Amino acid sequence: MKFMTPVTGFYCGVDLHARTMYLCVIDRQGKILMHRNIGTDPEYFLRLIQPWGKDITVAVESTFNWYWLADICASEDIPFALAHALYLKAIHGSKVKNDRIDCEKIARIALGGNLPLAYAYPRQHRAVRDLMRRRIHFVRERAELMGHIQCLNMQENNLPLGASLKVKAGRAAAPDNFIQEDVRFTAEANLAMIAHYDSVIPIMEKRILERASNGHQRELAILDTFPGIGEVTALTIIYEMDTVDRFKSRQDFCSYARLVKPLHESGGHKSPGHGAKIGNPHLKWAFSEAAVHAAQHNESIRTLYEKLVRRHSKGRAKSILAHKIGRAVFHMLKNGTAFDEKKFLSN
Repeated sequence: MKFMTPVTGFYCGVDLHARTMYLCVIDRQGKILMHRNIGTDPEYFLRLIQPWGKDITVAVESTFNWYWLADICASEDIPFALAHALYLKAIHGSKVKNDRIDCEKIARIALGGNLPLAYAYPRQHRAVRDLMRRRIHFVRERAELMGHIQCLNMQENNLPLGASLKVKAGRAAAPDNFIQEDVRFTAEANLAMIAHYDSVIPIMEKRILERASNGHQRELAILDTFPGIGEVTALTIIYEMDTVDRFKSRQDFCSYARLVKPLHESGGHKSPGHGAKIGNPHLKWAFSEAAVHAAQHNESIRTLYEKLVRRHSKGRAKSILAHKIGRAVFHMLKNGTAFDEKKFLSN
């Protein structure tokens, strides 16, 4: 967990919503200078905090709509702090909770240097990262539609469709398996949506690759040397971490990628922690996919995976292999080196 270091004379806590935002400005002595509920108007917000110039830190909880506030602070050279929502226990655990209290607490936590920081992703790469996430969402939606057709087929006790749904030519005959008209119509509706996704997803992939080729050739070339990491997985890793230099150690990187289990220790007793959802789920997915594909396409890694399966369970073996790949990728990107199979298997 990273905490903000107090550097300015004033602190503005913001409780941000879709259409409104509650502000609380305090000085270094904790005196409240302003407490106001306003609309999400950038110009009006800047006018309100103008009396304190650039000697004010704007702190806001990481919600779905923080982008615009971070951008206007960056454009005006105003210090901005993004608070990690899952770490703000002082707000969420309060007996009395409302917007007025929340914004004041954010300001006071920032003043005391106890504001847990989340990463404010840079504007120049943010749009491509979000496009990557939307592409993955569409792929999962398409897979769910295919799964539903398979489910319909099993409900009718028909012969298995197998992998025919993955091939466009094999989909046309799928509705013929269903005798009932409504069931057939459901299958045809699913196929229509699948066809639409098939037309959109390649366009998204082409656009992402065009954007990525402008500044990430080095990282793509390095990740391409790792067996099991393809273009999509590599781009997910690159855009979700932004830059490997922001992680002080491989432990920080693996923790951010959800590759390590949280652990609580007190009085010599250890127990599983409760922060499993703290971190980046998209990186977790990328390294899990890399572990599956590496075990399928690389004989040495497959042997290691089978050894882990015998010692643990399949799920645990995949998690261990994903963690190992995460550590290797961190050092590859940090040092600018290609995949070394001998070193990977020895560590």
